[in-house]
Amino acid sequence: MARFLTPVLLLLLLPLASCRLPADPDSTAAQPPSADVAEPAQTADTLVVPGQRVGPVTAETSRADLAARYGEAALEDASIPMGEGTTAPGTIVTPGPDRQFSVVWQDASQTRPQLIKDFGLAWQTPEGLGVGVPYSEVEAILGDFALYGFAWDYGGTVMLEDSQLEQYDGYLLLRLKPAATAIDQHAEAYQAVMGDQLFASDNPSLDQLDPSVSEMIVYFEALP
Repeated sequence: MARFLTPVLLLLLLPLASCRLPADPDSTAAQPPSADVAEPAQTADTLVVPGQRVGPVTAETSRADLAARYGEAALEDASIPMGEGTTAPGTIVTPGPDRQFSVVWQDASQTRPQLIKDFGLAWQTPEGLGVGVPYSEVEAILGDFALYGFAWDYGGTVMLEDSQLEQYDGYLLLRLKPAATAIDQHAEAYQAVMGDQLFASDNPSLDQLDPSVSEMIVYFEALP
């Protein structure tokens, strides 16, 4: 009887023993890498050098380059608004919070950018200019400058000519927009700086309107 019970007990105990065995770390199935891997936020390059680059994007960056850098999942081909009711073929890039931008292409093959626009808050020039920057900082960076009046298609456009960043003229376009609450509170000041005409940056009405950068557009130097 003892010779019969021993093998039976062993068979019953084997499953219990196997439950207590540690898992083999090499036995875990490896997860396949994602085909669309976005650029890590901690290594993100969000420096804008007008005429030269927008992060890793240059005048020679293609859509394929964007996909390799940011992942196909971060790209969306779309018609990009260009003002006055017009659009242009482009690609919206959304690599992460506050890091979005849109590329407008020169060619149908999407191999050369015409311009970059629709920037998130993370993108700034070496001097600190970018979307969301308040008027006081814009004045400190540019010094004296002129801008177009508000309330039309090109309202609030900053003229870089004769400013402290004149070297960016033709490569960087900034537009300012008054705070919505300030427009309601200072209607007369708003009306004083409206329309298709230039105003000096030290116009007292501008300070009352608490404007900030609402749009930034970057152009590249022409390729040979």
